[in-house]
Amino acid sequence: MNAVGIDVSKEKSTVAIYQPGDQVILKPRDFHHTQSDISSLISIIKGLDGKTKVCMEHTGRYYEPVATWLSDAGIFVSAVNPILIKNFGDDSLRAPKTDKADAKKIARYTLDRWTNLKQYSHMDETRNQLKTMNRQFGFYMDQKTAMKNNLIALLDQTYPGANTFFDSPARNDGSQKWVDFVYTYWHVDCVRRKSLEAFTEHYKNWCKRKGYNFSTAKAEKIYHKSADLIAVFPKDANTRMLLHQAVDMLNLASRTVETLRTEMDQKAATLPEYPVVMAMNGVGPTLGPQLMAEIGDVTRFEKRGSLTAFAGVDPGKNDSGKYSQKSVPTSKKGSPHLRKTLFQIMDGLIKRSPIDDPVYAFMDKKRAQGKPYHVYMTAGANKFLRIYYGRVNEYLSTLSNS
Repeated sequence: MNAVGIDVSKEKSTVAIYQPGDQVILKPRDFHHTQSDISSLISIIKGLDGKTKVCMEHTGRYYEPVATWLSDAGIFVSAVNPILIKNFGDDSLRAPKTDKADAKKIARYTLDRWTNLKQYSHMDETRNQLKTMNRQFGFYMDQKTAMKNNLIALLDQTYPGANTFFDSPARNDGSQKWVDFVYTYWHVDCVRRKSLEAFTEHYKNWCKRKGYNFSTAKAEKIYHKSADLIAVFPKDANTRMLLHQAVDMLNLASRTVETLRTEMDQKAATLPEYPVVMAMNGVGPTLGPQLMAEIGDVTRFEKRGSLTAFAGVDPGKNDSGKYSQKSVPTSKKGSPHLRKTLFQIMDGLIKRSPIDDPVYAFMDKKRAQGKPYHVYMTAGANKFLRIYYGRVNEYLSTLSNS
């Protein structure tokens, strides 16, 4: 048995190789992420006598190239949650935090968990891609929100309330009617300096050109409301430039978000559990791929409780002797990104109130008992994950047996 522990960083990996009995085969040594060094590492690993397993933490994105290179070379590779490595005790009171110490600790962990290590596969690459896309999606959603707030702040100086004139949903490319409207009518004087008839005709032509529905009543409402507004900035070239730039930036962020949304759904569709996940109540083409991205391969969790613990929605415990605390906060030690997605799903269920859905019925029962919002939402997320675990595992077992 050869246990290869690899502590991966940005430009290099520190490698230690141990055998049972704490026998050191290779003292911690750095290998840079170059073809020559990686080839040298592969040669060393393949030159070992007996069965060999490589283990590393799946932190950030740095481990993925190393795991892929070694896996493609026919070497058993396992990428594990860093919390498991952190909580692994190696009978030492000292806790040095260096690359060498981490590599040795991972090697010892590999020996201790030898039979339980799960092999890294190319399907993991798809899941990692989906996870990366989801993180980018979240990043650009934050940018979109910031751009939207910036545009509204500028409109408060030129055309207060113009962002509330329309509530039309966003189009497939991310464009919205109110955003397109303020690009053309960027100042209140663009409307009220015209006569009602002239504005109505201009607005009608604008709707036809942009592909929006036209309503005479809507045109009149906008015109009369605009007549009483106060603009701080003057109607000049500088003000127009500021508004047009803000709109362009928001539209760019919106297009990026919608492109990522579509690509995520297409990528998620290549995973075997996709039809089961998408059939669950509260999950759609946006939240479904996000959920799959953050959970990853559900078979790596030994039981339902492992999945809820990973999400950080597992009920805590605080017992000692005769003392037993009745209400303990959830651990929140898992993925905050997964908890965010779960709470969005729970929020959708609460708003739609599907009576026949077991998760909603459970949350509604807790709510009727007077439980606080965060308590019943967390309880619903826990129940949802347990159902997810059962359905996906059952489906994957059926696929593997067919």
